[in-house]
Amino acid sequence: MSSSSNRRGIIITVLCCVAFMSLVVAGVVHKLLSPRVMTQSELQLNGAIVFDKPRRFEDFELLDQNGEPFTKDDLTGQWSLLFFGFTHCPDICPTTMADMARLKQNLPADIAEQTQGVLVSLDPARDTPELLNDYVAYFDPEFVGVTGDFLQIRRFANQVNVAFTKVTQGDDYTVDHSGNIVIINPYGDYHGFFKPPFELAKLKATYSSIVTQFD
Repeated sequence: MSSSSNRRGIIITVLCCVAFMSLVVAGVVHKLLSPRVMTQSELQLNGAIVFDKPRRFEDFELLDQNGEPFTKDDLTGQWSLLFFGFTHCPDICPTTMADMARLKQNLPADIAEQTQGVLVSLDPARDTPELLNDYVAYFDPEFVGVTGDFLQIRRFANQVNVAFTKVTQGDDYTVDHSGNIVIINPYGDYHGFFKPPFELAKLKATYSSIVTQFD
């Protein structure tokens, strides 16, 4: 065999080895960057409750922060993270809205693009669309604020297991409410919820897993 043939053989062997190693490295990188799929028990241990069968709820008609109708159709075609609160809330509401904003900022781009954050007001008497517009934009300009008829809000909240009650404080009042973040899947069904307290790392890992394994 000539020396040129030997060189060609060596070059081909080296190229094959490089190609193989590139595939191995690419596979490892993809695995490291892809969200890890968690089991139901792992999700629960990290504060995420996912139903075996997502729950459908009745339609509703409320108003978004632009004064436009907001219905169940606005919860289809993407994932929605809903928090039921109010703008006069001094603690849990702004904290949770900030947690939701940080979560979206830290999600993989493809998951963030299919996720909308929604604040549903439990105080529609004070939370006008204009007030909600400024409030939700403070946390994320793409967040949606929802208000409207109290009975519609009450019925919607009941269907996604959000309890709340008005509490009088002298001449004023506040609203006591649960602190869960409700998960609505792209079919517009109640998929599960996150329980407080919220930690960014846990929210990111559990939510990414939920979206990744959804079909």
